[in-house]
Amino acid sequence: MASGVVIIGVGDFANRLRKIEEALEPLQLIINAIDKAVEDTGLSASSIADLKAAVDTLSVVRTWTWPYPDLPGLIAGKVGIQPRSRHYTEHGGNSPGVIFDEAARKISKGESKVAILTGGEALASLSACAAKGKLPPPRWTSIPQSVDSVFSPTTRQLKPGALPGAWTPAPSDAPNADLGATHGIGNPIHIYPLYENAFRAHRGQSIRDNNSESAELYADSARVAAENPYAWNYGSPPQTAESIGTPSAKNRMICLPYPLLMNAFNTVNLAGACILTSVEFAQELGIPKSKWVYALGGAGTRDSNDFWERPNYHSSPSISRSIDASLEVSGLTKEDIDLYDFYSCFPIVPKLASTHLNLPILNPPKPITLLGGLTSFGGAGNNYSMHAITEMTRQLRAAKGKNGLILANGGVVTYQHVLCLSREPRKDGKAYPAANPLPAVVTDVAVPEIKAQAEGEAVVETYTVEFGRDGKPTKGFVVGRLVSSGERFLANHADERTLKALCSSTEEPIGKTGRVWSVEGKRNVFTFDEGAKL
Repeated sequence: MASGVVIIGVGDFANRLRKIEEALEPLQLIINAIDKAVEDTGLSASSIADLKAAVDTLSVVRTWTWPYPDLPGLIAGKVGIQPRSRHYTEHGGNSPGVIFDEAARKISKGESKVAILTGGEALASLSACAAKGKLPPPRWTSIPQSVDSVFSPTTRQLKPGALPGAWTPAPSDAPNADLGATHGIGNPIHIYPLYENAFRAHRGQSIRDNNSESAELYADSARVAAENPYAWNYGSPPQTAESIGTPSAKNRMICLPYPLLMNAFNTVNLAGACILTSVEFAQELGIPKSKWVYALGGAGTRDSNDFWERPNYHSSPSISRSIDASLEVSGLTKEDIDLYDFYSCFPIVPKLASTHLNLPILNPPKPITLLGGLTSFGGAGNNYSMHAITEMTRQLRAAKGKNGLILANGGVVTYQHVLCLSREPRKDGKAYPAANPLPAVVTDVAVPEIKAQAEGEAVVETYTVEFGRDGKPTKGFVVGRLVSSGERFLANHADERTLKALCSSTEEPIGKTGRVWSVEGKRNVFTFDEGAKL
């Protein structure tokens, strides 16, 4: 008998209306997406009843928008299903990949019959309501706590009871646990630029060429999103390389080297859903094979939660290993892949993935985004890669390729999960992989010793500069190494001359030497001024 795990239905829903009276909450967006996924199966009304009766797994990507006490339970009640397994994920853009992989594994082992995977955000509507002073929005599900601000992503680890807009790192007893907070660095807008700058310097690329490359990469993505009916920017003229790469009043610099249009755009109203089952049950329901897309395998791991505990900033072991392991357990090689969708909250993520796979960053021979990235398609909170799953399914069904690979990234280049999908069953005839082949955390990489309070001659390993709304630089962040010992430290700029040097568009700061010292016995500052007093 035929075997395997298949996608039988996918659905997306976009609500572009932001008026308060039309502000749909994530729960309703998700229900609409699930309804579309059920409709996508092509089943009759009686068969849909059989399908819903068989749903035993519901996995929901955690929403940024609204702190529901039991979102999976609310969804199950509204959709009319009674899943015995209801899961609400942690925060992280890798979550769609994780729950897909876990659901496929359970189905393959006979532990589940039908799984619905879903998630959604309504930050555009919530922002519109907040701007009008209408929180909570009318008709949204009431919650046992107040919400008076709109969520801004900072970290995955939360204090118990934290609310959107006020989420802070959980306490940690680890050494140097507050090193980032001490120096005011740790948000995604800070950390991804550290990687972009280090990646540029590692390749010997000029600052201007790097800007041009990122702008062209995101212009290509914008053109993809412009043709995707579920993209937030669908129907609007795509941004050009010039508009993306040139800082302006509407495209202010956020953190070097990324202006606004190279940052994820999160104020969207989007939801997506996917239905998974076995080949046997798909046949029993009478779903035609033209609807099937096979789940071949998945893999994921993460690098250190603390960005200063990474081996370097020009590569990501978790990205590389997740890609390689997913291909291996799926019985594929990179040459077998026809379609990619690389998570792209900032340009560095698709650059790291492309470089690992030896694909050109610009004008690749195979698509590296099917959605258009989190700037142009829209940063659907943790749920972006759910839309990659739905779009990959549609394109594989349409014979735009045979095999596809999705990279779901989360945190600050932290959590990764990779999936391989296909129009055909596994060529080796094996079942879906019984376990994630990777450890939870990458630990077998050499990491420099960390010096919390540093002093002496030092060299810049990587850096970024944060800008204010007036377009002026406000704070420099340096990851450096002590010349005497090779120990790594974090520091802020010590003086305006150093801040200006870090903002240069012609002179590469990485690799240059200066001096570092600790102020107030806690925070480090760095200068290029040779005469600075320690």
